[in-house]
Amino acid sequence: MDVKESPQNGSGPTPQESDEETTTPRRRATTALALKAGLRIAVVLCVVTTLAHVILVFLHVAPSNTVSQRYSQQVNAWVYPLFEQNWRLFAPDPDSVNQQISARTAHTAPDGSVQVSDWFDLTAVDNSAVEHNIFPSHTSQNMLRRSWTSYLESHGGGDESYSEHAVLMQKYLCNIAAARFAEHNGGSFEHIQLRVRTLPIAAPGTTDADRSPGTSPAPIETRLLPWWKVTLHGN
Repeated sequence: MDVKESPQNGSGPTPQESDEETTTPRRRATTALALKAGLRIAVVLCVVTTLAHVILVFLHVAPSNTVSQRYSQQVNAWVYPLFEQNWRLFAPDPDSVNQQISARTAHTAPDGSVQVSDWFDLTAVDNSAVEHNIFPSHTSQNMLRRSWTSYLESHGGGDESYSEHAVLMQKYLCNIAAARFAEHNGGSFEHIQLRVRTLPIAAPGTTDADRSPGTSPAPIETRLLPWWKVTLHGN
């Protein structure tokens, strides 16, 4: 009678072990392919975004033409307010006035009464952050000032927004003022109002004695903007 010997343990891989050894390289290969595909997609998106950015900024700074006029809405929506371009680096246009931008807020209490805060000097906060600072931030130096300049350029002497760009600049200035006020003052508010005082800067070396007899210093111009509704700030 023949007796067949059963295979001893460890004499060879079991079917399960063979399947795992075959599946693992396949999974690794699949993962590697997925990573490569994801990397390629990311590179393509970066290249497309960069090209689109360059083209839109070029249309913004280029002389007015058929293409820039036709797609002005898309160009302005992309450029403003974060990618605004100008040529002041090559043709400096220093400020000829000092501007003090202040804000006050209004909050409606549960009993229906309206509580109005005192004026808060936003410009003074920026000036204190820049003064004696070797590396002042762009936010302190330019954000509030440039937002007001852009508002002035888009609105002129009035406060009605007659274009999408003007609406964007109004919201931009409003959001900056509301965020700055909420950062330095407690309480809740739903409306904010800005006051801008403008004082011309005298020519270098000019003193009070240099003015003609009988003339007074240049007057301070005060512009009071309307109340703007904002997202609820505070508790």
